[in-house]
Amino acid sequence: MTAPAAEFAANFASDNVSGVCPEILEAIARANAGPAMPYGEDEITRRLEAQVAEIFEHEVAVFPLATGSAANSLALSALVPRYGAIYCHREAHVNVDECGAPEFFTGGAKLVPLEGPHAKIDAATVAAAVSGAGVVHHVQPAAISITQASEQGTVYTPQEVAALAAVAREHRLVLHMDGARFANALARLGCTPAEASWKAGVDVLTLGATKNGALAAEAGAKDAALLARQLLILKEGAIVAAQVEGDHQAAEPAKAAATTLLDNALAH
Repeated sequence: MTAPAAEFAANFASDNVSGVCPEILEAIARANAGPAMPYGEDEITRRLEAQVAEIFEHEVAVFPLATGSAANSLALSALVPRYGAIYCHREAHVNVDECGAPEFFTGGAKLVPLEGPHAKIDAATVAAAVSGAGVVHHVQPAAISITQASEQGTVYTPQEVAALAAVAREHRLVLHMDGARFANALARLGCTPAEASWKAGVDVLTLGATKNGALAAEAGAKDAALLARQLLILKEGAIVAAQVEGDHQAAEPAKAAATTLLDNALAH
């Protein structure tokens, strides 16, 4: 029996505390009807790959996974050698909320936390931090990881991402974007997924659905040419893919609610 609406209280502890988006539950129920091949050989996963490629205006390799930590860790493990350095913000999810998984799955790569206002790093900070290339005693610069939107809810503009990508190219680094809240960032920025990712220079994006109404689903959307020869991740199959394939507008209500809360807070 559904409780009356008046009995529900808002809970802002995390964007994981909310229920599942009804459209996603319906998609899961449809995916659960009848047999489906595992490991990405089902029709829903294939349809998802085509859909993501269309949305991002680019050929991509999509690897549906159960959690964002798994997506980030496995993506970085395919990009970074075990002696590599990954530059990220001190408050980045990969640094403080993934129980050391990125360093474990990379086989020993080092997260190098950097400072920056509002949980964001900028090109100048990263450029100043990159060091040790060719020095036998140091970890070798390998990647930049940014969180979109950040742990404080701020967003990277395409111009800021492009500046970081320029630093990455100068130092032969890969630019990884933790997009657990990528849809929320798009709702705020008002740009296309392509403009906020590969057109700005992002090499690898972990595209989150868990924080936008899914039960548990993340997809690694990657430049196929960059990673095809490096990465083989077992796909979780139709149920995860169905969640990612669900409602593309789930971030809009979250943006409207956040704007209302912020406006009222500033007014008082």
